[in-house]
Amino acid sequence: MSNYMETIGTEVHVELKTNTKIFSSSKNGYGMMANSLTNVVDLGYPGTLPTLNKEVLNTAIRACHVLHCNIRKKMHFDRKNYFYPDNSKNYQITQATTPIGYDGYVEIEADGKKKKIEIEEIHIEEDTCKSAHRGSVTLLDFNRAGVPLIEIVTKPCIENSTEAKLYLEKLKELLFYADISDCKMEEGSMRCDANVSLRKKIEDPLGVKCEIKNIGSISNVKLAIEKEIERQSKILDDGETLVEQTRRFDDKLKDTVLMRVKETKNDYRYFPEPDIPYVVLTDAEIEKALESLPMLPEERRQRYLERNVSEVNISKIIANRPLSDFLNEFLDTSIDFSTATNLLLGDISFYLNKNEVTIKDTKLTNSKFIDLVNKLSNRTLTSKNIKDILDTILESEKEIDEIMKEKGISNITDTSVLESVVKKVIEDNPESVSDYKSGKDRAVKYLMGQIMKETKGSANPKMVNEILMQELNDNENSR
Repeated sequence: MSNYMETIGTEVHVELKTNTKIFSSSKNGYGMMANSLTNVVDLGYPGTLPTLNKEVLNTAIRACHVLHCNIRKKMHFDRKNYFYPDNSKNYQITQATTPIGYDGYVEIEADGKKKKIEIEEIHIEEDTCKSAHRGSVTLLDFNRAGVPLIEIVTKPCIENSTEAKLYLEKLKELLFYADISDCKMEEGSMRCDANVSLRKKIEDPLGVKCEIKNIGSISNVKLAIEKEIERQSKILDDGETLVEQTRRFDDKLKDTVLMRVKETKNDYRYFPEPDIPYVVLTDAEIEKALESLPMLPEERRQRYLERNVSEVNISKIIANRPLSDFLNEFLDTSIDFSTATNLLLGDISFYLNKNEVTIKDTKLTNSKFIDLVNKLSNRTLTSKNIKDILDTILESEKEIDEIMKEKGISNITDTSVLESVVKKVIEDNPESVSDYKSGKDRAVKYLMGQIMKETKGSANPKMVNEILMQELNDNENSR
């Protein structure tokens, strides 16, 4: 444990889920042949002019809304001037002085306490091209050049690595559910930089800040922060002076590595972008951008709680958006949501994972799912039955009644019929009843077997067990 107060801030770059790039008509895609999604604007040809993609604005508006940010109604873009191989124009178009969003927050819960991680600003900018290093050669792929980004900058209010991890998990969940980004960190569509500094007491000024760049996963963000705290603590404990620097996280070493020392502040010579007019947003435009916002995680949690779904299942179903979206199609029906979520997270998820398909790839229509849940709820079908026929349900157009008939499934669920059979079996097997009264539990299994034999396997086992135990206990009490 560190002897110092930790102060952490993050900068998260998120690629927006738009069809085309921010300033050109090139497709915004991933995994295509290098330099196949480009045009002269992306390549930075002299004399080309950028044209702002309106959907980028709409997506950024939605991001501001879900992150509780104020939305700036009048803004402009700026040029951030620097020379680097992945930046062929020698400048990046960004928002330095008029970010679209400011003063927001994301609420997390740590150790049972809620805390708001404050967001300083959200600004829109373009991505650079991707560098691939091959020995002494660097290759450039301009497919990523001009991909729209938002950069989400927190205030230095994160107090430890756990809070940072929880913040990023919540941020990823919100942005993914709001259709702002696919947030695939392994593909680079969500990238995090962390700033870490230490001080002895809260009254002391903030310590020397060191930045860790482009950390590739949320778990590595936590580890990188912990390693940086450990490094800085040792330097301070040894009475040495910390130097402001930029580091990167080495996934193989599981540690941070020095990239460069920041001897002076970079001078990017920001100035307003002359080729893009000021952007002025109206209330009507903001409202229109928010119309397409899907149901967010917190609302889903509340709706599921109202339908008696367990907290554990709620967390699991929200972690799997395709299943959550499918479940939401039944919010206005009367099906048992507890049974529905158990089914989705259990046998159906097992099938989907085994066959590497999504629920939309199956033949499970809404009407079949309602019928399936109702049959489970009223015990017309048992859990064992589901395992026997689920593949057929998901792979064929047949209705469930037709499948049950073909498989010879006919469960007796009439309580009066089952009670009659149970009483008959008890009367015919007094020795087993006596064994049960003597504490021999195997007697119950024998009696269950006789009941299933009597009903030719068509009785609902759960109902039979409940009725049998009730009859045996009533018999015991009447002695």
